[in-house]
Amino acid sequence: MEHVHARHTNLWRLPEHALAYLEQADAIPHRAEGEAALLECLTHPITNVLDLGSGDGRLIGLVHLVHPGTRAVAVDFSETMVDRLRQRFDGNPLVTVIRHDLDEPLPPAGSPFDAVVSSFAIHHLVDARKERLYAEVFDCLVPGGVFCNLEHVASATASLHAQFLERLGIPVGEEDPSNRLVDVETQLRWLRRIGFADVDCLWKWRELALLVGTKRSR
Repeated sequence: MEHVHARHTNLWRLPEHALAYLEQADAIPHRAEGEAALLECLTHPITNVLDLGSGDGRLIGLVHLVHPGTRAVAVDFSETMVDRLRQRFDGNPLVTVIRHDLDEPLPPAGSPFDAVVSSFAIHHLVDARKERLYAEVFDCLVPGGVFCNLEHVASATASLHAQFLERLGIPVGEEDPSNRLVDVETQLRWLRRIGFADVDCLWKWRELALLVGTKRSR
């Protein structure tokens, strides 16, 4: 959030909102395609990863399928999601769960990381905080580390936005008021300005997109 502490609507503070999302998360069209594209970006040896807005730990679970020995830090601010994370990874020494609001600066959390990943979380932040968070991600990556953000982005037109909502079965005007959507090109520009290399949108289906950047090796 802005550091003037002006609060915006964020329904993810409500347990019922988080639970409703979990009930329909697997039904998000083409989600598995985006996740597969994200995993393809984790080609170099990954020993530790930071997951921003971890939800119930779905993405960390997928990362462990490809890199089974990876240490992971799961970050989420929803009490409901943090409870799910702790249940899922109970007794797993590879996973550390931290309750933290991404509106605030990232905690040290064991950085630097080989990879920072996120799935459908950062779009809930106001735009200025998104850009600052991207800079914090850059700072906590090792040289050569990669940032992969599977994200909900803005459509180019209101018509395309309405089509996206229709595909999800959401009536126009009833979408999540927590969303603060930004177009792909603006976010890629932010990443380049911060210093990320090889910045691109490597996968996209309507308003779902994978934004990727790498921290240059020294």
